[in-house]
Amino acid sequence: LFAGESDLLIGARHGAPLAIGFGEGETYLGSDALALAPFTDAITYLEEGDWAILTREGAEIRDIAGVVVTRPRQIIAAQAYRVDKGNHRHFMAKEIHEQPEVVGRTLAHYVDLAESRVALPEALPFNLAKLSRLTITACGTAYYAGLVAKYWFEKLARLPVEIDVASEARYREAPLDADGLTLVISQSGETADTLASLRYAKSQGQPTLAIVNVPTSTIAREASAVLPTLAGPEIGVASTKAFSCQLTVLLCLAIAAGRARGHLSLAEERHLVDALITVPGLMAEAVRQEGEIEGLAREIAKARDVLYLGRGTAYPMALEGALKLKEISYIHAEGYAAGELKHGPIALIDESVPVIVIAPHDAIFEKTVSNMQEVAARGGRIILVGDAKGAAQAGLETMATLTMPDLDPTVAPIVYAVPIQLIAYHTAVVMGKDVDQPRNLAKSVTVE
Repeated sequence: LFAGESDLLIGARHGAPLAIGFGEGETYLGSDALALAPFTDAITYLEEGDWAILTREGAEIRDIAGVVVTRPRQIIAAQAYRVDKGNHRHFMAKEIHEQPEVVGRTLAHYVDLAESRVALPEALPFNLAKLSRLTITACGTAYYAGLVAKYWFEKLARLPVEIDVASEARYREAPLDADGLTLVISQSGETADTLASLRYAKSQGQPTLAIVNVPTSTIAREASAVLPTLAGPEIGVASTKAFSCQLTVLLCLAIAAGRARGHLSLAEERHLVDALITVPGLMAEAVRQEGEIEGLAREIAKARDVLYLGRGTAYPMALEGALKLKEISYIHAEGYAAGELKHGPIALIDESVPVIVIAPHDAIFEKTVSNMQEVAARGGRIILVGDAKGAAQAGLETMATLTMPDLDPTVAPIVYAVPIQLIAYHTAVVMGKDVDQPRNLAKSVTVE
């Protein structure tokens, strides 16, 4: 902005995303389509190093060398970016309750419902059958989605997986083979460290695949291929519906990889897809636990420390549960693999520490029960998140038991995301915290 120049605005993209919005006799500068949606549906994204001269009549874009360039103008669907809380107190509550709908919408994009088979929306520019290794990188909640997916890819597709947080992966200079694949996950598609990891993979000649919720984002534009989540705009800083949609897409991709690599039969694929098709209904059942969770939150709010435990795919869900609680309630929380309890964390347990155990009735459920017995013996207050069969088999006195619907253990992480999110949400509300905009946090981390 310049004094005395009311019809001039200059902006440049350096790291963080930047977009120009075009109206009639007006031009706007904003971070993305969501920010510009109230004013215009015509936008142009600047590339890294671009700078633009804006007037009310339009904009001239130049690249980092000062050469005038043309960037594509896109028309966004205005209704897709209209956001309000509806009948909910917070955006986070609304987004938790939207999950059955948006997961169903995402499934319809990736599954042939009539044939009970995975049908990816577009052909991928690499051969899943010939991949030597999958490298997954992401940040925060998206990283935990990737950690769940590691179990799925290795079990269903027998595909070796390496996963790292993007802030470390971008600097490790890890060797990446041309016959491998880098998979990046980001809600916004603008996460700085994830974008840098994507660019590193490209510099090493490895194909890249992005799972993003914003198909016009920088990561989506730069990746070799994109698998969009169809969660819709997510306003709450703590990710909820984007996470469950990421898990949905990742499981569909793992099933497709399993079929392509010859490790899943047609019958096994159909069994897994049938289980996936039940997920939206099961999530709706899980949401009905909200009244019980609200009462439980009043007790958790009194704690200074909370532990989350899980095994298998429930371990990343324990990490995600702890992250959710700490980021919006500011209670210190840690997630651990239940089998690691004896290797240190058990020293933290006493009668003042709630221990939230995520335990779907799967092949390793009995091992988790053994860990719960160790917690109970030391006076820990157990909150069990599991199904009725598992609760009966455990036979332990608990502070609370949140009974989840019976389901195929493979899809459990998607359904169990609901109570984990509701626990954090209601605990933060009871404590009077700003749930949608927790202190020190931003929705999209576009700088290091």
